[in-house]
Amino acid sequence: MTPVWRKSTHSGTGGSQSDCVEVAKLARNLGVRDSKDPNGPRLVLDAGTAAALVADIKQGRHDSA
Repeated sequence: MTPVWRKSTHSGTGGSQSDCVEVAKLARNLGVRDSKDPNGPRLVLDAGTAAALVADIKQGRHDSA
């Protein structure tokens, strides 16, 4: 199965606004990659880890200082 990568509709289409992460649903996991480097490193997260990461991000736990 070939992953279908997508990015948020909130992402821009040009310049620095288009720099973001992309996600893809895998067989049993979630893939995450940098949109600027689609052939570079990727993360693979299980459902529980992905859900916890999204919850943390929404609560601002990973905001830069």
